[in-house]
Amino acid sequence: MRLSTIRAFLQTEASGGVLLMIASAAALIWANSAAAPLYQTILDLPLAVTAGGVGIDKPILLWINDGLMAIFFLLVGLEIKREVMEGELSSRSKAMLPGIAATGGMVVPALIYAAFTWNTPGALQGWAIPAATDIAFAVGVLALLGRGVPASLRVFLLALAIMDDLGAILIIAVFYSHGLEPLALALAAVAGLGLALLNRSGVRSLAPYLLLGLVLWVCVLKSGLHATLAGVALAFAIPLREGREDEEKAPLNRLEHALHPWVAFFIMPVFALANAGVPLDGITPASLAEPIPIGILLGLFVGKQAGVGFAVWLTVRLGLAPLPAGASWVQFYGVAVLTGIGFTMSLFIGTLAFSDPEHAVAVRLGVLSGSLLSALLGYVILRAAAVRSPARVVGTGR
Repeated sequence: MRLSTIRAFLQTEASGGVLLMIASAAALIWANSAAAPLYQTILDLPLAVTAGGVGIDKPILLWINDGLMAIFFLLVGLEIKREVMEGELSSRSKAMLPGIAATGGMVVPALIYAAFTWNTPGALQGWAIPAATDIAFAVGVLALLGRGVPASLRVFLLALAIMDDLGAILIIAVFYSHGLEPLALALAAVAGLGLALLNRSGVRSLAPYLLLGLVLWVCVLKSGLHATLAGVALAFAIPLREGREDEEKAPLNRLEHALHPWVAFFIMPVFALANAGVPLDGITPASLAEPIPIGILLGLFVGKQAGVGFAVWLTVRLGLAPLPAGASWVQFYGVAVLTGIGFTMSLFIGTLAFSDPEHAVAVRLGVLSGSLLSALLGYVILRAAAVRSPARVVGTGR
């Protein structure tokens, strides 16, 4: 990936991360104000779309979580494909450190969550909630540090989060898809085959892919698989480029550049506004100590930094890969702590793991607490270890 592309990506993510924080705060205030009934009424408002006898009837909250988040995962899929084919994950040497770090950062939080919820009926199905990293929120915190963080650490965090997202996609496909409908699944497979044929035929226009992608989304939604997987499948079918084609004119890059501002400045803030509203009435410190919230909190705040930190330390000590250039171990530790900002992805997986309101509040409480602690500690560590000498940092132009 070219430096200018990384810079543009991180600048958008940083701005989107700040907006995400604002939307989250607004959701918390709204859900605990006199207008709280209106908040819930809007989320429960039914919306139906029908065509030719086929219809989708869902409340606004599920249109956001199944519809808008499918577009989010479309962007995630595009980023993964680009990085694997020609970016930070395009070779074994580049992918090794973030890949190992992402693995450690998913396994350890899941084990910590499982340890705290083992004896709680039905709670283990949320094991993947603390295994995710919110790249927009994490990069938003880095943006507050200005030039104090080496460019290599920002790119490392980006690559780790992309690997993390790939792991989340696999988890959703394997563990959070239920009650499969054979006919809809078969139609989804036909739509997926059609996308593959478009790619193999060298179709460069985005319109056919997007139209067939919409059909795929409806089929996947009806099939029992989670609808967001349709976004990933569509992304993998979009052509990157061939030969000496201008990078900016490549179908994948055109779609990614078009979607990125919408996802960062609209879809993710709307998701946060709809999912971060935790009613605090009746919640006490003892509420946070219950198995699900404490498992999520410690999974994010302790498990993420421990899993990422130990995996990278071991990899570097064994000589398998070097620490990101220009970064100290203290700075790296600060970034490892920031990976505990699960937020968007953790909340999303929480909606898949638990559907009842009682568990939903526990999930939100754990995710928000763990993410906030990770953001604050990560910021403090990186601020204290800020590089005082001039450094080339992505996004500064220097």
